[in-house]
Amino acid sequence: MKCALIIPAWTPNELFPASTAGAQINYWQPLGTLYVAASLQQAGHNVQFYNGAFLSQTDILQHIKTFQPAFVGIYATTFGWYKAMHTAADIKRLNANIFICVGGPYPIAKPEQCLLDGDGSIDAVVTGEGEITVSEIVTHLDKGHNLNGIQGVMYRANEQIIKNPPRPLIEDLDSLPFPARDLLEDIERYVPPPATYRRKPVAVMITSRGCDRRCIFCSQIDKARKGGIRGIRYRSVENVLQEIEACLAKGYKEIKFIDDTLAADRERLINLCKEIIIRKLDFSWFASACVNQVDEALLKVMQQAGCWAILLGAESGVQKNLNTLHKGITLEQTRQAVKAAKAAGLFVSTPFVFGIPGETYEDALKTIDFAIELNPDIANFHALTPFPGTPLYEQQQKYGRVSTRLSDYTYQGAAFTTNSLSRTQIHQLRQLALRRFYSRPSYLFKRLLQIRSLHDCNIAVQGIKALFGLIGQKTLFQRQPQIQNHV
Repeated sequence: MKCALIIPAWTPNELFPASTAGAQINYWQPLGTLYVAASLQQAGHNVQFYNGAFLSQTDILQHIKTFQPAFVGIYATTFGWYKAMHTAADIKRLNANIFICVGGPYPIAKPEQCLLDGDGSIDAVVTGEGEITVSEIVTHLDKGHNLNGIQGVMYRANEQIIKNPPRPLIEDLDSLPFPARDLLEDIERYVPPPATYRRKPVAVMITSRGCDRRCIFCSQIDKARKGGIRGIRYRSVENVLQEIEACLAKGYKEIKFIDDTLAADRERLINLCKEIIIRKLDFSWFASACVNQVDEALLKVMQQAGCWAILLGAESGVQKNLNTLHKGITLEQTRQAVKAAKAAGLFVSTPFVFGIPGETYEDALKTIDFAIELNPDIANFHALTPFPGTPLYEQQQKYGRVSTRLSDYTYQGAAFTTNSLSRTQIHQLRQLALRRFYSRPSYLFKRLLQIRSLHDCNIAVQGIKALFGLIGQKTLFQRQPQIQNHV
């Protein structure tokens, strides 16, 4: 069967202020969609992928006209739901016989709402991991069968909404085919934010799924699923190495590992690093880790295996705020992790959030001071975001108030507020934090000394432009009203 997988069209100015976009813009390889595509290919289906990061809505519709698929799968985040909904409607107008299915974070959290919002244009919603579910949907459709009995799907049947049982989580991740990166037309276009990679092209890879933590802003489906296992599911080291080698054979020079924490299983990570060294695999890589799972010895092994940068989730400079988030870490553990990463010769990135339940303006100022104390190479300051499916969203009456505007559901839009911090204050704090952190003479001098290539020069130029925007625009992160709807 002909299958088209779509990420709806979007533009950077929908997410980032124009003056800072150059330092923030990124185009990730859509790993989840590519996994689904690979599973469909393995089942013998003809698959095309249309990425709205590089295609307009008109372009996507023209591709659909030309390809004439029988099945269309649309990926949707909370922020991107309107675009997914409108894309589905436009495709149905082209051909009412095309079966349209949606998946992604927002449909998983709000499956019935998605079917209702679609006004008949959306035929089904994948309610969990999509690889097996989507393949079964397409196989059933290809044979002329309905979707009765397929786990992990909610669908329309004779004007009724049918909710099938959830699909257990995939325990044997090694059984999945590698993501269908062959569907990416120009791999050079897919890059993380400018300062978070060194060599192109960059592949995105995940060596595990899930998390064993309980942060209130996380929507990991492992935490509350009745079917399947909870916590972290690991791929074998050998399976990961095979995918690394496949990426290098395709010409990739760098890999960004997007596991929630690559260091959750210390022995496994050390074995992976040792094998990379033994096999002399030439690539640079970037990973994320929890601050209480790393030390200098581990980080040095990672560095020897080609890791050049690490993201350590700091989140706040006030312990009571970390406790509220259920982070399970201390400020001192963050200090030690950042110190160890620097000692190991790694580039360090630390994200922080404002708008934590109970956080005061004075608390937020302490977080800015803590970021300056840590002095990482990159510090990001986001608005705490209550994505549907997270404890923060599901228990919003306990924690605060959530926005009814889906356009706010990025890390930019302050979709969550409490009595202690207003939306305006959160926006002001983000701008103040970025200005204070990045305008320090010592920081600017350090970054100047780190310039080694034309790529480094381009990063520096974009950073300077963003800094002028931070200094010159008082309401840089204030967002204009957009379409409103329920979440």
